[in-house]
Amino acid sequence: MKLQLTELPPSWSWEASGEIIDVRDGTHDTPKYLEEGVPLITSKNLKSHGIDFKNVEFISQEDHAAISKRSGVELNDVLFAMIGTIGNPVIVENEKEFSIKNVALFKFNKGGVEPRFFYRILDSDLVKLQLQEATRGGTQKFVSLKVLRNLQIPLPPLAEQKRIARILDAADALRVKRREAISQLDALLQSTFLTLFGDPVSNPMGWEVCSLENATTRITDGTHQSPKWSETGIPFLFVSNIRDRVIDFQTSRFISEDEYTKLTSRCPIEVGDVLYTTVGSYGNPAVVKDDYQRFAFQRHIAHIKPKHDLIEPKFLEIMLDSPVGRYQADRYARGVAQKTLNLRELKRFKIFLPPFEEQQHFSKIISSIEKQKVQQRAHLAELDTLFAALQSRAFKGEL
Repeated sequence: MKLQLTELPPSWSWEASGEIIDVRDGTHDTPKYLEEGVPLITSKNLKSHGIDFKNVEFISQEDHAAISKRSGVELNDVLFAMIGTIGNPVIVENEKEFSIKNVALFKFNKGGVEPRFFYRILDSDLVKLQLQEATRGGTQKFVSLKVLRNLQIPLPPLAEQKRIARILDAADALRVKRREAISQLDALLQSTFLTLFGDPVSNPMGWEVCSLENATTRITDGTHQSPKWSETGIPFLFVSNIRDRVIDFQTSRFISEDEYTKLTSRCPIEVGDVLYTTVGSYGNPAVVKDDYQRFAFQRHIAHIKPKHDLIEPKFLEIMLDSPVGRYQADRYARGVAQKTLNLRELKRFKIFLPPFEEQQHFSKIISSIEKQKVQQRAHLAELDTLFAALQSRAFKGEL
């Protein structure tokens, strides 16, 4: 579907982004990494809440100075991921020193464009549609600087830009509060785990420790065959469908009943199984719940069957998602562009085993917390829909 330039109000105009602002990108080179120094921000560090400085590489002041000659980041600049997950625009709101690599940099030194207005446009369907047409690459998607400079932007007068930005900021604040509520529930879940069982790293309560393989009846993965696709039918899931300890059944790929039977015959999917991503966005677990719909999944997702008299599925899920689980995933993952955990290493993961009754008690508490999260996510989805509609009206000049 190609972008159609719609008619705008008389005082508005369609403009190529490169004509109204300065569009650059970060370094294309790979500087020498250090244990400490200046953070080097890449596409993976751009998140919906802003810049994530937790998982960064560090470079020297000399390399930072060299990069900054062309790509120096300043307050109110906008950053945009160019590789991998395209997008995630972030407006720079503090003066923390850092450099950028594989990240687009939008600077507003030409005047006439409100940074927050442009930031909102970058996250709109209007821009996403244009990028969908122009994004290239196979497993590693990327968008070129030329494409970003040619983005078609509906530009109203500066005063109107500021008014629209204020309206969208206020509306988005409601979504932010809802996300914060979900984060607080996640924090409550982790604190409950620590209160009942202690730190998984130090194991202060001295629980029995065993390998993941010894706490399960089987650890395998999804189909290695190339499925025969159908236009409708049973959902076929990918790594992106497993996140935040939830299995998302929204997919564009489907298989027939016969194909489903063939793909799942060697290892049927059952309530209480745990799925675990092993490639790319690795290390994300999710339990198959009793209200699940039938599905199949790719080989980049591990299929774990717990021993149900030894370990509670929800307890195992939280254990795999705990710092000690994440540490082991990072330790064993191999590869550069596409990190991969193989099943052999996954089976070696160390977990601890409190008494089964205490695990069951924990699972009941977690069920209550997760019901609240489901409600919060539903409210957030409603707010997202309303916000998208507001954005669409805003950039047509209908607010």
